[in-house]
Amino acid sequence: MSDPLVTTEWLAAQLDEPTIRVLDATWFMPDAGRDAKAEFTERHIPGAAFFDIDEISDHARGLPHMASAPADFAIAARRLGVSRDSQVIVYDAHGLLSAARAWWNFRAMGHEASFVLDGGLPKWLAEGRPVETGWARPAHGDFKARPDPALVSDLQAVREALASGEAQVVDARPASRFAGTNPEPRPGLRPGHMPGALNLPFASLVKGSGELAEPDALRAAFAAAGVDLSEPIVTTCGSGITAAVLALALARLGRPDAAVYDGSWSEWGARSDTAVAVG
Repeated sequence: MSDPLVTTEWLAAQLDEPTIRVLDATWFMPDAGRDAKAEFTERHIPGAAFFDIDEISDHARGLPHMASAPADFAIAARRLGVSRDSQVIVYDAHGLLSAARAWWNFRAMGHEASFVLDGGLPKWLAEGRPVETGWARPAHGDFKARPDPALVSDLQAVREALASGEAQVVDARPASRFAGTNPEPRPGLRPGHMPGALNLPFASLVKGSGELAEPDALRAAFAAAGVDLSEPIVTTCGSGITAAVLALALARLGRPDAAVYDGSWSEWGARSDTAVAVG
């Protein structure tokens, strides 16, 4: 499938297929007052396992949910029942937000058969589709990581892209945070944005129903933000979550090669040797 999204209708018809592996990647901001694991236990799509974005990460970096080392990710994926021939379908309780991050994680580890459930759990529930309770313990898979470094951008690569213009850096944060008029939700981060970055708030790509906008609307949104879809693109945000929503939208538009700046503003905004612009 060329589209990185699948519909609820498609998934409902495929749930019993042995190669389908459904993962709930719901994640909430620390101040949201919600427990993603508890909500998963209360109800989830039948057969789903829980992909913990914070746990399946590189804790040594001191930054939120950084991409895991390939060997560590492979172990986690196997425990979730993912095999080399699995079609991974990721969803979340938002409709479309953190699922994109897990989708990107799998793609960055070389697993191209990864998709996001468009509209996520809210759409599934609204359609009266079945759910189950408890905690799934799937049989281990045989997943093997084959990292694709082109999909992961680091601090140095972003610096070089901004200095040379060789790639467009597109920030998915809300306009008020990009401009520096609203404070960052994480303490210790300077307000503002990377000089030369473009701003395309991820919410402008998502319908009120929680589904990703149609391709024509996506193209129009990128164009309005000054993004040239024919040139290299690096996406960024607060901590690498909503940057993946931009990457998902770009994949839908035939640009699955966009990189995500993994450290994002959690790294850039915390340093004293990185330039920051406001306004």
